[in-house]
Amino acid sequence: MEGRFFLHLVSDATGTTLHGVARACLAQFEVAAPIEKFWNFIRTEEQLEQVIEGIAEAPGPVLFTLVEKDLRRKLRDACTKLQVPAVPVLDPVLRGLSVYLGQATKDKPGGQYELNAAYFERIDAVDFAIHHDDGQHLETIDDAEVILVGASRTSKTPTCFYLANRGIKAANIPLVPGVPVPPEAFEHKGPLYVGLVETPERLVELRRNRLKSGETLDAKVSDSKYLALDAVEDEIRKARKLFSTHGWPVIDVTRRSVEETSAEIMILFNRHHPERMLI
Repeated sequence: MEGRFFLHLVSDATGTTLHGVARACLAQFEVAAPIEKFWNFIRTEEQLEQVIEGIAEAPGPVLFTLVEKDLRRKLRDACTKLQVPAVPVLDPVLRGLSVYLGQATKDKPGGQYELNAAYFERIDAVDFAIHHDDGQHLETIDDAEVILVGASRTSKTPTCFYLANRGIKAANIPLVPGVPVPPEAFEHKGPLYVGLVETPERLVELRRNRLKSGETLDAKVSDSKYLALDAVEDEIRKARKLFSTHGWPVIDVTRRSVEETSAEIMILFNRHHPERMLI
């Protein structure tokens, strides 16, 4: 297959950051089909030896986020001998911040995962998203910082969990024909309400795929209404009218990734909650 190659991702923590950087960079190439090899929580020389053996068996570029100096040097020396590039993806950012702040880095593996206040905020936010998913527990939804409202299959739940991983308490309310939502659920002053919409054609496609995968319908929603284009068009019209009535910002999630939708919500969140200002 054209563009096929081995790509080694070596991290001293979970590798989430490294994976995200790799995906963002690979998206810039028209022909790139990596076979990704993940090497996570690499913190000892013995573990690194296994990584180097793996690279030797399947040579290819190496992206790494190791911060311990001896491990970094050993990995780079090994890659030089194997004639494969080794790229320390965080170095340019760390150098820039170090110069600006006038401080040396701590060189502490997995430092971003320390059990600090921000960590526990994220855990609380995830619990909140679970507890308030799909219109549950409306009696405490006023504790949310963000409330997403939209028809079925507008990516409300995954977006809430993405926001929760940024420490934002997010809830969602589904708009289901024949299932009224108490008006007071839409009238809280603290949360940022965001309406999510999608083209009717795309919604029908997503719903049909989900039903094929075994999803069950709400007892009050018939199969014909759930998948009928004219009925879905009516759902979207009514949703937009609701959003307009309340003056909520609206995001069209058609063909958008959850990350893209969440990024736009976080911009709105910073305006709504300037005291929390996220980046």
